[in-house]
Amino acid sequence: MRRNVQVLLLVLTGAGLLHAALLTDVCLRFVKEGLRPALVASGALLVLLGLVAAARDGFPTARRDRADRRSSAPGAHGHGRAPGVAWLLFFPALSLLFFTPPALGAYTAAREAPPPATEAARAFPPLPGGSPLPMTLSEFRLRAGQDRARSLEGRTVRLLGFVTPAGDGGWYLSRLVVSCCAADSRAVKIRVYGAPAPPADTWVTVTGRLRPGPVPAAEAALDAERVRVAPEPADPYRDAAPPAGD
Repeated sequence: MRRNVQVLLLVLTGAGLLHAALLTDVCLRFVKEGLRPALVASGALLVLLGLVAAARDGFPTARRDRADRRSSAPGAHGHGRAPGVAWLLFFPALSLLFFTPPALGAYTAAREAPPPATEAARAFPPLPGGSPLPMTLSEFRLRAGQDRARSLEGRTVRLLGFVTPAGDGGWYLSRLVVSCCAADSRAVKIRVYGAPAPPADTWVTVTGRLRPGPVPAAEAALDAERVRVAPEPADPYRDAAPPAGD
């Protein structure tokens, strides 16, 4: 790989990072929102380094092309040339510019082991008024299993997530949340009863009530009153409540 191509790869990679983190929300399919500034800074630095290298080398110059040809001649040492496999680095660089990968979804959530046994009951702050009450899946699951005041009983709630098929023909409303990036994602799942399963990975809002009875350690459950298809959120790895009145 010639020097001018190496500089081009540097600029393309930086531009791809800026496109993914500054101009679009593509970066949120890989990392959490808090890391966006670091990606923007990294992309800007790569572009700057590439432009500086291009200006310093007179990019491209006939003299450098002749030097590259001499370095590839038989018996030449070939100093400064990268191996041919380095051309493969163009694929991830270009993918940041032209390809939007899907977020992790039902396949990942379905294969995650059940959570550990529910912790002891504890007190929670009172729920706000309004019906249906928008909630995150995480809060619903925690209150269902640990709230000693049973504040969810009798309350109609609205949850947002994607559909994950269950092995017995039922389904879960799921979210994947991350601590840093998609590689450390963990699933939050709510079992849904009373409504047929939409296709896997479909984003939906589910309106319903906590299913009566004891909450199993591995899942909380909801009796659905209404299921509506919803657009995928810009940040699919943040467990956010649906907008009020959605």
